[in-house]
Amino acid sequence: MNSMKSFKSSLLQAILALACTGIFQAAFAQQIVMASTTSTEQSGLFAHLLPAFTKATGISIKVVALGTGQALDAARRGDADVLFVHDKVAEEKFLAEGFGVQRFDVMYNDFVLIGQSNDPSNVRGKDVVQGLQKIATSNATFFSRGDKSGTHAAELRYWKMAGLESQASKGQNYKECGCGMGQALNMAAAAGTYVLSDRGTWLNFKNRKQLAILVEGDTRLFNQYGVMVVNPAKHPHVKVREAQAFVDWVISPAGQAVIAAYKINGEQLFFPNAK
Repeated sequence: MNSMKSFKSSLLQAILALACTGIFQAAFAQQIVMASTTSTEQSGLFAHLLPAFTKATGISIKVVALGTGQALDAARRGDADVLFVHDKVAEEKFLAEGFGVQRFDVMYNDFVLIGQSNDPSNVRGKDVVQGLQKIATSNATFFSRGDKSGTHAAELRYWKMAGLESQASKGQNYKECGCGMGQALNMAAAAGTYVLSDRGTWLNFKNRKQLAILVEGDTRLFNQYGVMVVNPAKHPHVKVREAQAFVDWVISPAGQAVIAAYKINGEQLFFPNAK
C-alpha cells in the first residue's frame, strides 16, 4: 500500500514537473532579447513602450542597453534577436555584412550641446560646429562618451566638421569616459563641463545642477533611430517570428502612436517617422 502511494506521489510530481517545464519553455519562447542604445532606456521610453507591445502580443522583451556600436557587436555575436539603435551609417554596414534582415526608420529626436548655464566658453547658439570650436579654443573641459555609441559617433562627426578631428586639436581637457549617456551627464553636472547628449535622455535627467542646453536647433543635430531583426542565416537560434512581430508593431500606427504619446512635463521626447 505504501509503495503504491509512493508511486502515485512520484507520478504526480513528475507530471507537475513536466507541466511546469512546458509552461516555462512556452514563456521563454515568448521572450526576445533586444540590443539597444542607452538613450532609449535612460530616457524612459522603453518603460513606456515595451509594456504596450507585450500587452498587444504577449511577447516580452529583455533589453540589453549598450552604446550603438556595442549593441551591433552583440548582435553580430548572436546575442540579440532584434536591434533598436541610432547610427544609420553603422546600421547600413551591419546590413551589408549580412547580419541584419531589413532596417526600418522608427523615430527621431535631436542632439543638444549641454554646459553650465553661465556658458564660460560662449558657445550658446544654433551652430554645433562653432560651439565645439569655441570649446577647443578656450581649452574648456568636454566629456565625451567615448564608447562607440550613436551619440559618440555623432559627436566625432561634429568635431570633424569643426576641423578638430585629432585628439590633440580638441584641447587638453577633452575627456573620454567610456560610459553611457546618464553617467556622462552626471560627470558633466558634477564637474560643470560641456557634453553632447540626445534630447530624450537630457529631458529625463534629474541631476542637472547648473547644466543647461546651450546649442540646439542645428539641422545637423538630427538623430534618427532604426530597428531590424538579426539575420537567422547568421544565427539560426534567433527568434525571428517574435522579433519580426516587434518590428511590425513598432512601425505600425499603434506602435508609432505609443512613441508619440511619451512626454515629460508635456514635452514630446521622440517623433515617430516610420514609412
